[in-house]
Amino acid sequence: MLNFNYHNPANIYFGKGEEKKVGELISTYTQTNNVLVLYSGDYIFDLGIYQTIEEECQKFDINLFKNGDVVPNPELSLIQRLEKEVTENKIDFILAVGGGSVIDTAKALSFGALHEGDTWDFFLGKEEVTQALPIGVIATVASSGSEMSNATIVSKEKHKLGVETNLIIPKFSILNPEYTLKLPKYHTGVGVSDILTHLLERYFTSVTNVNFTDFLLEGAAKSLLINGNHLINDLENYELRAEIMWTASMAHNNSLELGREPDWASHRIEHEVSGQYGIVHGEGMAVIFPAWMTYVSQFHPDIFIQYGVRVFGIDPFAYTQDEIISLSIEKTKEFFNQMGMRSSLSEFDIDNTHFIEMAKRATKDDTQTVGHLKPLNSEDIINILELAL
Repeated sequence: MLNFNYHNPANIYFGKGEEKKVGELISTYTQTNNVLVLYSGDYIFDLGIYQTIEEECQKFDINLFKNGDVVPNPELSLIQRLEKEVTENKIDFILAVGGGSVIDTAKALSFGALHEGDTWDFFLGKEEVTQALPIGVIATVASSGSEMSNATIVSKEKHKLGVETNLIIPKFSILNPEYTLKLPKYHTGVGVSDILTHLLERYFTSVTNVNFTDFLLEGAAKSLLINGNHLINDLENYELRAEIMWTASMAHNNSLELGREPDWASHRIEHEVSGQYGIVHGEGMAVIFPAWMTYVSQFHPDIFIQYGVRVFGIDPFAYTQDEIISLSIEKTKEFFNQMGMRSSLSEFDIDNTHFIEMAKRATKDDTQTVGHLKPLNSEDIINILELAL
């Protein structure tokens, strides 16, 4: 087990009606009483969320400024435009209402708005985040876990990069599963698929003597497999939505990786795919992750055998080790398929045209490797992308 320090100050309010605390919660963090509400589309009005925000914030004389221009794979250009709004309106608190794209936009804006230079420099590693505006979250999607994480992912044209710092962990996150009840089947499946990959990125590690978190991750994965399969056929079941929503947060608040070294290679590869082609991240992960498993399992078979035996209950006495690995990968793909996800890049009409440039971007022209279980160079990444075709 590795040494670790763990700190997560996100204050979680989970369940029905918790959004009514939003005004009181914001009031403890704003000095100007000027708050920017970020969202995407009209759903916050359709679900009555914005009305609740208005009513509760009026009680504390909070002035609301709103912007609903966030899109999937959030763009730096929007963040730069919002930085001007924050300055002009003297905003000192950001409320993100939505899923991962909205929350990640809020996080990037929280430090970008306080920086005089180019915000992209933080994503290139040229600048370090030393200050950030406080943000709060009302989550409407169970997927990214960004409501408790210390990371933000942003795109600039075809480049998709991240920043990690505890300064951008939300001050509070309100998680009312009722807001996810009307989420369409496809987006529900995307979310569940993304959650599973967050668990498995942490699970597949070369660090030994991590039995405690092995079992926590295996239990979380098994719970997700059960609840996900039920939910996809019973979309308005509150209890199932609640299970999935809390799993999403726990899968990505870093508590399940303590003492471990997560991999993250498949996420880095998928960021190149979604950056190049604009596909939805969760479905992209459903394609890339099994391909990564197929490629990397030949170098570290033991952890993949353990995964198959413990998570899927594959009988180690009835199958060879190679068969266990193959079965575990197939069962993982089957689950993604049950969530309504596609299985190959070719199903998106993606071919190998850009594989070399994508691999070069991921490895910064082969000056870096990607991942930890099996550090990948550009040739490895191309091989994985070929497997994903």
